Amino acid sequence: MIKIYNDGKRITAALVGDIDHHAAREMREQLDDVIARSRPELLILDLAGVGFMDSSGIGLILGRSRAVRAVGGELLVKNADYEIAEVIRISGLGHLIAAQPNTL
Repeated sequence: MIKIYNDGKRITAALVGDIDHHAAREMREQLDDVIARSRPELLILDLAGVGFMDSSGIGLILGRSRAVRAVGGELLVKNADYEIAEVIRISGLGHLIAAQPNTL
């Protein structure tokens, strides 16, 4: 599930639940729709509500990073717990993680 908060050109997508193959597909469709309609300058993926993420989650993040860059924006990941942040870092996407996730 995704809760979308649209503040003009800054969109926060609060992802909730486990991100596996099935959930990632639905989340991808919702996020791609928001990116296409809103063309955000910044898309923030808030992972505070995510308890588990496998490689499908990495694909979700990487694909949305490419999609938002294609419309001139940037992607930032915040509030990832330690294990999920490590998966993101190991995948080479660590530069997308907010340095101080609670400040955004």
